[in-house]
Amino acid sequence: MSVRHPGVSTDDCPVREILDRVGDKWSVPIVVLLGERGHRFNELHRRIDGISQRMLTLTLRTLARDGLVSRTVHASVPPRVDYELTELGRTLLVPVRALDEWAREHRDDIRAARQRHDAG
Repeated sequence: MSVRHPGVSTDDCPVREILDRVGDKWSVPIVVLLGERGHRFNELHRRIDGISQRMLTLTLRTLARDGLVSRTVHASVPPRVDYELTELGRTLLVPVRALDEWAREHRDDIRAARQRHDAG
């Protein structure tokens, strides 16, 4: 079911735009980890199961472009790059953590509902 508002297309929907960002496979785990503290690229790569270096790079770039993550390059050998949430990115932790809590609390209920639906 879609909600229609006069004069508003889904292309100009702020909720859709943000859900596209945080609804992808990797953004939320990255935001959650950076919510703990800043991390270096390789730390993030080690801590996020299954993410490729390329996908981590692309997701961090997109989060930085959206103003959610900052990237700090340190002039050292080898080069060191740190990532952390911006002030705007930290505000995303509240709804992300609430969604995580809701999902954990209701995961079994949803699985049971799916089984009932699929069986009937």
